Amino acid sequence: MPVRLRDDLAALPAYVAGRTVPGAVKLASNEMPLPPLPAVLDAITRAAEAGNRYPDIAVTTLTARLAEHHGIDPARLAVGCGSVALCGQLVQSVCAPGDEVVFAWRSFEAYPIVALTGHAQAVRVPLTADHVHDLDAMADAITDRTRLVFVCNPNNPTGTAVDEDALRAFLARVPSDVLVVLDEAYREFVSDARVPDGLALAEEFDNICVLRTFSKAHRLAGLRVGYAVAPPELAAALRGVSVPFAVSSPAQAAALAALEHLDELLADCAGAVAEVERMTSELRTLGYEVPPSQTNFVWLPLGERATEFSEHALENKVVVRAFAGDGVRVSAGTSEEVDLFLAAAGSFPR
Repeated sequence: MPVRLRDDLAALPAYVAGRTVPGAVKLASNEMPLPPLPAVLDAITRAAEAGNRYPDIAVTTLTARLAEHHGIDPARLAVGCGSVALCGQLVQSVCAPGDEVVFAWRSFEAYPIVALTGHAQAVRVPLTADHVHDLDAMADAITDRTRLVFVCNPNNPTGTAVDEDALRAFLARVPSDVLVVLDEAYREFVSDARVPDGLALAEEFDNICVLRTFSKAHRLAGLRVGYAVAPPELAAALRGVSVPFAVSSPAQAAALAALEHLDELLADCAGAVAEVERMTSELRTLGYEVPPSQTNFVWLPLGERATEFSEHALENKVVVRAFAGDGVRVSAGTSEEVDLFLAAAGSFPR
């Protein structure tokens, strides 16, 4: 008799990673096109030399450095294996079987996965016609079974963001016992001053958790390190449900080194923002709808032609990320890579 699996796993959506195709430019995964800084690579190498030893299970030094960097109590921090792992830990920490997790759709594709694997019900709320979180509709979707709401700001994959006034109005409608998770993986790319810093809001509201990552701006996607800033009791719960030794020694060392060279990293982020602005302008000139992006990628709401566009781009040696039936997300690469993509977009039969 075969081993019995959970019946509900048959409905589990797959997390689809951006493809890597030999000989093609990869603009599918929102990665920065530059490698880690030399000082960061040196720190990784030194840490790897002690690869026979377990990492610091409490991530003590990095936690203290992040607390210093943000000016917060270390007890409010939980470091994890990328912010996506922390999404799962949040569901485990606050949801019982049958509780609800509310999020916009389309948004980060891990949300329905972590809800289901955490025995919670996923409640998807459609974006507005402008591809932005419909915060009024999300507030309306909250019931007495809702325990957690994800607000991805800026949103992945649309690149759009909600402003401070809209977010404050939403927070005023959320019951105080419902956790609001502000997923700010792309915070370092935000150029619009109206988009709030979640850490500032977390000083005012005690039901907010802010997620940040070292995968994007810090160029450490392959090393998997992110962190949550939360009320102390929630941060302790996140640490309690984490996989032991989940954050490797090279990852901890790399994140520490990256924090020491943040000015240089942020300058490179400004270059990515400039490429996004160029992509947006030229794509609109070509006749594409492109929502304003506060990230290092652009969104093309191509609907049923999304897969066709992705295949056309690949024929032109560019890998983009298609969300079938919805649209295509394209990351900012180097200027030469962006040129190649724009040429492909220009030759796509409209």
